[in-house]
Amino acid sequence: MRNWLVILCVFLFAAPAFAEDAAKPDKAAAEIPDPSVFASNHSLKLRGETIKYQAVASETYLRDEKDKPTASVFSVSYVRDGLADPASRPVTFVFNGGPGSASLWLHMGAFGPKQVITPSDATGVGAPPYTIRDNQNSLLDVTDLVFIDPVGTGYSRPLGETEGKEFYGVNEDAESIAEFIRIWLTENGRWNSPKYLAGESYGTTRAAALTEKLQGGWNGIGLNGVILISAILDFQTGRFAPGNDTAHIAFFPSEAAIAWYHGKANAAKWNNDFDAFVADARAFATDTLAPALIRGSTLSAADEARIAQEMSDYLGLSAEWIQQANLRVDASRFRKELLRREGYTVGRFDGRYKGVDSEGTADVPENDPSGYGMDVAYVAAINDYLTRDLDVDFTRPYKVLTGEPGSQWNWSMNERGWPAYVNVTPWLGKGMRENPELRVLLASGWYDLATPFYGAEMALFKNGVVLDRVQFDYYDAGHMMYLAEEDGTKLSDDVRAFIAAGR
Repeated sequence: MRNWLVILCVFLFAAPAFAEDAAKPDKAAAEIPDPSVFASNHSLKLRGETIKYQAVASETYLRDEKDKPTASVFSVSYVRDGLADPASRPVTFVFNGGPGSASLWLHMGAFGPKQVITPSDATGVGAPPYTIRDNQNSLLDVTDLVFIDPVGTGYSRPLGETEGKEFYGVNEDAESIAEFIRIWLTENGRWNSPKYLAGESYGTTRAAALTEKLQGGWNGIGLNGVILISAILDFQTGRFAPGNDTAHIAFFPSEAAIAWYHGKANAAKWNNDFDAFVADARAFATDTLAPALIRGSTLSAADEARIAQEMSDYLGLSAEWIQQANLRVDASRFRKELLRREGYTVGRFDGRYKGVDSEGTADVPENDPSGYGMDVAYVAAINDYLTRDLDVDFTRPYKVLTGEPGSQWNWSMNERGWPAYVNVTPWLGKGMRENPELRVLLASGWYDLATPFYGAEMALFKNGVVLDRVQFDYYDAGHMMYLAEEDGTKLSDDVRAFIAAGR
């Protein structure tokens, strides 16, 4: 009896405390404001047609199973006025890469309604002011556009007690963007619209992963097309490491193309025919270089010398240097060596660019002239555009490309966490086999030493991809082919035709 009295007293005295605790608001939730929305109406005269559209720069909150906000994803949506039937108007979700990059590059350079202008001849942009104009390469005539900044980029950020690393990973990132897309489709009534994904660089990795996250399972979202701009799908083709000869095979044709551009390849051997030269570079990489690298130290001295001389004709480097490198021409060392005697390095993102290092004896360049040659114009353009044209009044910085997401990225794709190169191409292949109308466009620059065109081809030539539904397009520029005006127009035309063909 005494025990029951003790329990009753404890309950009676504690009950007010329990009630008081229950009445207390969640501190983390109370500190999270409502998502911001900045809507405005605009018009764009695009290729002779006046297009009226609404621009919505906004935050979308992702939530956990208890409906608590975990992250804010910032996006800018462009929706054409007068939409009568959602089924007749495609919507394209656009993002860049990094991982850790905001979407400003494709937004302000390729497909958005405004465009920052860069020199087409691969010279630097210099100091401001920069020219920002109506973009005649925008896709608003054929599709609505949603530019997405993943968590940790742009204005997007984790919320409450959630940490950014919960969104930093191949699977984690794709799942968060898939959730954003589901929310956007619901809030905008666009579930029955044709849907496209457009990613650049790591954004192509994300796009391939999204085909699995969106289409897989019983709650799937069907896709009409995936646009891969400067693709990296199988990271074995893009990472130089001891014992990984795949990267040397994948990069060889791009290195050869850059040597041709700078007048270092033996062009006369191919009668100055660039297309024939590149075709032979691909064949040489797989039929001659690959078997030689596999042979390793068992390759005869005579064969090594012969192959080094053949490589010299393609790469413009001395056969002696190539032989000393054991036929393995790392892209960073190539960038330093190609124009060493002229006192220049060449760009990583775009091998057309030339830079000057403080001294000429190092193995690799100090920096990337194709990065610092244009990035300041894009940073100025996106901040000016968001704050002045779209009236976004955030005081926090717009994060263009920081090391935070990438340094914490979870690259594991398997449940056991076994170390392996990331390869999302099987997901893309699976999506194409299960969806007989899913098409893919691969857009590649010849002079790209970040995501080489042959590496993307190698990935797509296997992994169950349905090649009959893959469109291959190439450009006389690098990673961001739209830096060159003519190639930016070509990219726009290719993507526009790709989307129009799917209606």
